Amino acid sequence: MNKKEIFKLAKGFRGRAKNCIRIARERVEKALQYSYRDRRNKKREMRGLWIERINAGSRQHGVNYGNFIHGLMKENIQLNRKVLSELSMHEPYSFKALVDVSRNSFPGNKNVVQAPRKLDISSINA
Repeated sequence: MNKKEIFKLAKGFRGRAKNCIRIARERVEKALQYSYRDRRNKKREMRGLWIERINAGSRQHGVNYGNFIHGLMKENIQLNRKVLSELSMHEPYSFKALVDVSRNSFPGNKNVVQAPRKLDISSINA
């Protein structure tokens, strides 16, 4: 890259990294390495976030994540984790229907106890 491109990429850097060519070149090269690496890490982190959301949604209905996914696979329901996470957040009734389908298809899901509900303390003290 020539000097003009380096300075264009170094715009916004702090100190001499934005206006001294030798330092700017080093910082731009390192920034490009970070951006290459983090494009892959972003995909990894998003998948983990989707799995957490699905797990939270399925546990509300008494099924853990692994059994839920296994039940969906047995029923040949091919929804990816991104879509399942969106359903668990924005469409709780549709997600509950998927949990029910998963529970009926996989025997390990049937013996799961429903999640405990919060008790109203005022009714206990009366």
